[in-house]
Amino acid sequence: MKLHVALGIVVGLAVATALVVMNDGAAIFRALVGAGWGVLAVIAVHPWQTLFSGLAWRDLMPRQPAPGWLRFAVLRWIREAANGLLPVAQIGGELVGIRLLAMDGFALSDAGAGTAVDLTVETVTQLVFTLLGVGLLVFGPYDPVVTRWVGGATAVALLVIAAFLLAQLKGLFRPLERVLLWLAEKPRWAALGDFAGLQDAVVALYHQPRRLASAGFYHLISWMIGGIEVMVALHVVGVDIGLSQGLLIESIGQATRTVGFAIPGSLGIQEGGYVLACGLVGIAPQSAIELSLLKRIREVVIGIPGLVAWHFLEGRQLARRRAIAP
Repeated sequence: MKLHVALGIVVGLAVATALVVMNDGAAIFRALVGAGWGVLAVIAVHPWQTLFSGLAWRDLMPRQPAPGWLRFAVLRWIREAANGLLPVAQIGGELVGIRLLAMDGFALSDAGAGTAVDLTVETVTQLVFTLLGVGLLVFGPYDPVVTRWVGGATAVALLVIAAFLLAQLKGLFRPLERVLLWLAEKPRWAALGDFAGLQDAVVALYHQPRRLASAGFYHLISWMIGGIEVMVALHVVGVDIGLSQGLLIESIGQATRTVGFAIPGSLGIQEGGYVLACGLVGIAPQSAIELSLLKRIREVVIGIPGLVAWHFLEGRQLARRRAIAP
């Protein structure tokens, strides 16, 4: 494990632990234990998010070969598990996803392009979701200072995303493609030659507005379901809120989590984000941390089987290679 990754984990854990201790850790523990079977209700919401995110990803892949929606839901499940539980920044899951798509018969250039554009569309729809949260702040009885701060941060994010989109259209992946093709000249890395055409495949996808719109629609539904998960999670710890409040909390909380993408699992960042978001609607920090920890529990319960599934697919692929080897 690299030093900066280990340092990020240590700092993130320290921040998360400090937030728990400062907000009556014993009471938080009792609330989580008292949630009982309600935790299963929180866990049951997330697979629907995974399903719709998988459908979005599928819409950005070539029609042939075209695995069904269930296959892409499984691949998305594994992708999320890698991002959430492995000690990597939150793009490691995308690399795992590209590899698994290649194992399913997709060219690496198509797998890489589809995954890169899917990640971009997901980020754009997250911004739309955050703008919804800002709108709820503007028209709600909330602190105008906080509203202006959140709105300003969202405007900066919009500029960053616009610059990233422009960079992709202007050849962002061309240098990466050249490096991969250079590596492909070596026998050990010959398979990387399949990345030829990566930049052209990315640009081609951005010239297909229907597929982009369809993927965006599915991702937006997924973000909305996250607001329902917030409602369910807070309910099981004794705090009842409406859908608009759930959407507001999730939009601000997820935006904050994204800021901490370089820290594995956004440790500490997620907890702080939900404390901020819940505070906007008058929910105590203790309940906000309980919400974040319930999400962590859900992430582990769903994610560990996802990593096992990844290991199974890799093992099956290895067995096939050995079977056809001379």
